[in-house]
Parts: sequence; structure tokens; C-alpha cells
Amino acid sequence: MLTVWGRKSSSNVQALMWCIGELGLAYERIDAGFIYGVNDTPEFLAMNPNGTVPVLRDGDGDPLWETGAILRYLATEYGEDAFWPKDARKCAQIDKWAEWAKINIAQGFTGPVFWRVIRTAPALKDEKVIIAAVAALATKLDIAESQFGRHRFLAGDNLTLADIQFGHVLYRYFDIDIQRPTHPRLQRYYENLTERPAFQEHVMVSYEELRVL
Repeated sequence: MLTVWGRKSSSNVQALMWCIGELGLAYERIDAGFIYGVNDTPEFLAMNPNGTVPVLRDGDGDPLWETGAILRYLATEYGEDAFWPKDARKCAQIDKWAEWAKINIAQGFTGPVFWRVIRTAPALKDEKVIIAAVAALATKLDIAESQFGRHRFLAGDNLTLADIQFGHVLYRYFDIDIQRPTHPRLQRYYENLTERPAFQEHVMVSYEELRVL
């Protein structure tokens, strides 16, 4: 049994829970972070001195923190070869896209765009800055658009860990009120993700508790 500490509205927790769902693993999730607290308690800080979510414990194993490390552990321990190959060279081809997605897409969207649209009071929003951030993100999404012209998924023709790192921000990207450039292949890719039960359950969730009015 996996135990996860982290709130449903955290994008990093969503990536982890989506991965757990795709792998079909049993879990218990405990709300932590933001308005739920818990992450500032001595018990939590003993697991993760950073006080951040998610944290995962697999059975009676040592707690794990940092989303990328947790995802790679789960993929290695429980994933099939198509999801996370055992061959180091094949695995690296997926891992490079996972790292690219984390650094260029997730980080390029969450702070620069999502936080400025949802986590910023309307009176303080700077539309020019938001437009510039969306444009910067679009140059990276152009790379994904090209990749989807060759493959069904980001790193090939099977869902892999790279898609978890890339796709978990797309619900918010397509849902928030911004002017998005046209990426038809990305749109189709996202629509295919929305048909996956684990994506529906763990990623397509409300972010209203994060909105600053």
C-alpha cells in the first residue's frame, strides 16, 4: 500500500496520483499543504524537512520526496517496460523528454502563467506579462507539436513517464482564461488524455481553492 501526503489541487500531487492511477496501485492519500496544513508538523518534517508535497511512503519503506524522484521510483518498481524501459538507453530516451517537460512545460506554465492568472488578484494582473509568458511557453509547445506529428505520445507510441510529466498541466492550460496559440496535434493529444480514467480522476479536478479574488 502506498501512502501519499498532498492535496488534490497541487499540480505535483496530480502528476504523482495520475501515475499511481495509470499503474493501478493501491494507495491512501492524506491532504497536506496549503489550507490543509500537516506539512508544518514535526511528524511531516521528519519525513521531508522541506515541508513540501507530495511525500510518498511505500509500505514501511523510507519516505520519498521530490516529485520527479518519486515518479521514477514508481516507474522502476511497478511500471511495465513500455512505460519505463529496463534497458538504460531506451529509458534515457523517455527520461530526456520527462526532464524536458518538467523544466520547460510544467515550470514554464505553473508559475509564469497559472499563478499570474489564478493566484493573482484581478487588480494586480499584468496582461502584457501573461501574454509574454504564454508566448514563451508556446515556443516549447511547438516542439511537442512537432513530436506529436511523429508519435502518438510524447516519447513514442505508448504512454510513458514523459507523458505524466508533460500532460498533467494540460487540463489547467486548456481550462484557464488565456489566449492560446493553435496547436492542433497538442489539442488532439490532450483530448485523448481526457478519455483516460486516471487522468479524469486525478488531473481534471477543481483549482478554485487556489483562486485569488
